[in-house]
Amino acid sequence: MELNENQTLLTVFDEVNIKFSNLNPGTRRKLVNAVKYEVPGARFQPSVRMGRWDGKKSFCTIGGDTYLNLLDILLPIVQNDGYEILLDDQRQKYDITFADFDENIFDGKVWPKGHPAEGQPITLRDYQIEAVKHFVENRQSVQELTVSFGKTIFSAAMSYVVEKATVYKNDELIEKPRTIIIVPTKDLVNQTYKDYINVGLDAGVFYGDRKELGCQHTIVTWQSLNNLMKMGIIDGLNVIETFLDGVVAVIVDECHGAKQDAMNDLLTGPFRNTPLRWGMTGTLPEYEFQKVSVKALLGETVNEVTTKELQDAGFLSSCNINIMQVQDTGEYKTYHEELDYLLKNRKRMEKIATMIQDIAKTGNTLVVFDRIDCGKLLAELIPEMTFISGKDKSKARVAEYDRINDSDNVIVGATSGIVSTGINIPRIFNLVVIEVGKSFIKVIQTLGRGVRKAADKDHVEVWDITSSLKYSKRHLTKRKAFYKLKEFPHKVTKINL
Repeated sequence: MELNENQTLLTVFDEVNIKFSNLNPGTRRKLVNAVKYEVPGARFQPSVRMGRWDGKKSFCTIGGDTYLNLLDILLPIVQNDGYEILLDDQRQKYDITFADFDENIFDGKVWPKGHPAEGQPITLRDYQIEAVKHFVENRQSVQELTVSFGKTIFSAAMSYVVEKATVYKNDELIEKPRTIIIVPTKDLVNQTYKDYINVGLDAGVFYGDRKELGCQHTIVTWQSLNNLMKMGIIDGLNVIETFLDGVVAVIVDECHGAKQDAMNDLLTGPFRNTPLRWGMTGTLPEYEFQKVSVKALLGETVNEVTTKELQDAGFLSSCNINIMQVQDTGEYKTYHEELDYLLKNRKRMEKIATMIQDIAKTGNTLVVFDRIDCGKLLAELIPEMTFISGKDKSKARVAEYDRINDSDNVIVGATSGIVSTGINIPRIFNLVVIEVGKSFIKVIQTLGRGVRKAADKDHVEVWDITSSLKYSKRHLTKRKAFYKLKEFPHKVTKINL
């Protein structure tokens, strides 16, 4: 196509990737700068410190390659520079008609053993039905749904809605429209699978040694999909493209947590033609670069349901945060040196262990920390505590989660990496976090482990164990700001060694 100097061709290649052609250098630079953001942590990298890189990345190349979901930012720039925009839409044609649905979407199914509503009919709550409507009305979108929203059963509802939809691709009926549900961990794969099977969906999982093919709904991890993508072409077939045959919806749970490169490669590559792209997160990322990355690949955030809303409505446990600040002495040059002292000093940890044992007298207690060494030392000091980490098999970890839900006065210590997202452990009466840091997502997600309701629980006491030392004190200041933002009641108590 021949273009004059006042025309640009906007090519829409698929559901994600687009390109502006025939723009002058000045306009192209404007586009690059309009979606250029500082990469979190970049300022600590040698290339930035030595002045070789400004620590920023753009979601638009100087050649005009960018993302469909960023057009709301970029299109006005092109128009303001006086260009006539010609469109070349190369997307596959999808015609999707959703069937009617209501709160009785799983009519005849009941909640399983261990659920607070065990044996009762599964009905979606009003806020869950509203969230279903948001996704149905916004084919590429993200929803910020608080921890304990019920995202697993909500995912099942979305898969059911897709299953019942009438879907035409390039005027050809897809008789069995499929969904892919991406979750961050193996534990969540199994938890999601159980809910899908319980409501009667044709579901399978794909990870590690367990690879179930031919199911209408498949639950996977990012790592499993990346491994498939790396397999390339075998016997003339693209492995991952074959795996995704018939998929019309990708549902990304905890979409904030996917590594940017991994998520980008998959959603702009194998999933580039998938028309329904839905992301869920308990907490949107703190940094603009990460927020825009999620938007570029999945769409705008169209709905938010907060913990405070569901607590006020009686759907989640109330909480109270007890900040226990140990008055430590000493000075350390780096954060890591300070943290080594805070988590390894035996006298200090003996004090904390005694605190945990006293706390645990009031009910099941989950203790969360970052380092395995800390867990091993606590397990030595608290003989009745079971310690689990990512090194334990998924079945062993699930057995401990079940033990909390079925027993009383249990103490379980766990690394934050395996419990900070998604795990369903309602019967936590006390949540102890030790030097949990300053990451907004990690702090809020970890606290979410405690606010789920159980038949015999509607309140959780949170114990934030921290220090008066320099870096720990700075991190506490950040956390208190998070608590205030989320309207979590909290108070500081100073503890002497």
